[in-house]
Amino acid sequence: MSKLGVSVYPERSTFEKDAAYLDLAAKYGYQRVFTSLLEIKGNQEEVVSNFKHVIGHANQLGMQVMVDVNPDLFKQLGVSYDDLSFFHDLGAWGVRLDLGFTGQEEARMTHNPFGLKIEVNMSKGTHYVDTIMDYSPEKDNLLGSHNFYPQEYTGLGYDYFVQASEQYRQYGINTAAFVSSNAATYGPWPIQDGLCTLEQHRGMAVAAQAQHLKMTGLIDDVLIGNAYASEAELKAVSDVFFSPYPILHVQTVSDLAPAETKALFAQPQTYRGDFSDYVIRSSMTRVLYKDADFPAHHTDDVHAGDVLIANNDFGQYKGELQIARRDFKNSGRINVVGHVSTSDRACLALLQPWADFQLQAE
Repeated sequence: MSKLGVSVYPERSTFEKDAAYLDLAAKYGYQRVFTSLLEIKGNQEEVVSNFKHVIGHANQLGMQVMVDVNPDLFKQLGVSYDDLSFFHDLGAWGVRLDLGFTGQEEARMTHNPFGLKIEVNMSKGTHYVDTIMDYSPEKDNLLGSHNFYPQEYTGLGYDYFVQASEQYRQYGINTAAFVSSNAATYGPWPIQDGLCTLEQHRGMAVAAQAQHLKMTGLIDDVLIGNAYASEAELKAVSDVFFSPYPILHVQTVSDLAPAETKALFAQPQTYRGDFSDYVIRSSMTRVLYKDADFPAHHTDDVHAGDVLIANNDFGQYKGELQIARRDFKNSGRINVVGHVSTSDRACLALLQPWADFQLQAE
């Protein structure tokens, strides 16, 4: 089952703040926690104790904590890839390998006696996962997750993201990727311009980022990479992630007719399978509201992303809801009643014929 997650960084905050954030996230159905132990500065015993305290609180909430590490940390802690008792004692659910080894070590780690999950870096591409699979890992203990990218313009391009994700999908490995809160202020490093996996997500509403990842069909778990997301963001992400339908947010005109409000929001929509290059058609509204009044108004020319309802002058099509995929001239028989929010345009592009979806007022 797909899961939502948040991130905490005990070295850069306090236990009280981390615990309160985890409590809030758990309230909205978040089950995973990402944290980073890439380097330990100062008193090692104290740092490890702080992590253990936070992880213990997450465990009490029934959350699953993944600890990000690299080979240098293994050396610093005196930990071997064939003895993961340190991470078991820490209370971790799993270990994420930021850099990884040769493939053989990762496979061996999945056979650890504690049942710890081993999560590998999907953003590496190459044939890394194929090499791991060559060494017969315990597949139930092998997960994949993409990196996040603190520096603007360095996040993954969409085509590469798809290619790298499909390498893991072919083996049925659980996949994860990161989205970025616009309210959060920090991550594991001093500088960050957001902590998303896909560059196109940077600056977008975090719920739209999460929904876009979900709609790709390539990502199981979605994690908010920076801390702390606001309660409004946590709820918005939860709403779209657990919704049975994709949710498209719509900015409407101020003078909607009562029937238009119902046609937009009172029921889910269905993208007709005999699809057009110009519009996404949801025809059921013209059946549900065939006796309703749809007076002509806002009959301006149409632009991609506009939400449309056929008015009284459109005969048997009266009341049909459409979303424009391209610009075109308006015959006067279509009301431009709003437009899909900019952040949701990427989701709109992934909507498939015969898919159900829900419109929601922004």
